[in-house]
Amino acid sequence: MRDQKKAEEIAMQRVQLLSPLLAEGLDAAQARQIKASICQQTGISERTLRRYLSQYRTEGFGGLKPKGKGQHKNEDAIPANILEQAILLRRQVPGRSIAQIIQILEWEELVQPGQIKRSTLQEKLAERGYSTRHMRMYAEAGIAARRFQKKYRNQLWHSDIKYGPYLPIGKGGGKKQVYLVSFIDDSTRFVLHGQFYPMLDQVIVENCFRQAIHKYGVPEAVYFDNGSQYRTKWMSRACAKMGIRLVYAKPYSPESTGKIERFNRMVDSFIAEAMLEKPQTLDKFNEMFQI
Repeated sequence: MRDQKKAEEIAMQRVQLLSPLLAEGLDAAQARQIKASICQQTGISERTLRRYLSQYRTEGFGGLKPKGKGQHKNEDAIPANILEQAILLRRQVPGRSIAQIIQILEWEELVQPGQIKRSTLQEKLAERGYSTRHMRMYAEAGIAARRFQKKYRNQLWHSDIKYGPYLPIGKGGGKKQVYLVSFIDDSTRFVLHGQFYPMLDQVIVENCFRQAIHKYGVPEAVYFDNGSQYRTKWMSRACAKMGIRLVYAKPYSPESTGKIERFNRMVDSFIAEAMLEKPQTLDKFNEMFQI
């Protein structure tokens, strides 16, 4: 069971690695450029990348699982909690080098001296979008504003979590804040599903995503921000198994979530009007929202 779970995690990582190459309409020149960029960022060879791509296209998600034991010994060379600390150190001071990050981790006794290799940490940070080149790109001023829209429905979905009002929830009579999860289609701006929930965790995203798929089918890709409710193993596994490209917004790029933010401003108008009715339950509030 443990080996199977590990194999699925590795397959999910490889799907995310291939994600830019699975976009519809890439010409040969674009594909070569993306391949070169992936190889440069991750350190894997182009031959390995071609093999992953071939396995995914012929066998799907299962084709990317490791075929035997004893391979990929370095996949867990950096524990998840240590990698998150390394990402935090890089985000705090984007100019920190790999060597400096490792040194700080050792000084704080989070890792043993020599436990983390520079090349391994560099590869993992690049996979998560925090390489030196990424940080330099995010910090560049004057990002051009571009209008971007997919041609057809279900090519790309957007989602976000919005903090809602305080409503009477429970028998104690007290009020509790509710949270809106919504999914919209990039091409049509159609609201696929939206619902207010009484808690803020990954379950509410999973529930909303499941309902949107049940009603309107499987999208080609989904686009999320970097919130912890979206960066979950459940989401990675679900998208990988359904063949959905999973794309996360780049850090420090609020303009990339403009469509869903525009929708949220419309929701503000709804909340202002709805609260005049003083809804007494979350069910009533959601009923008003659906109307």
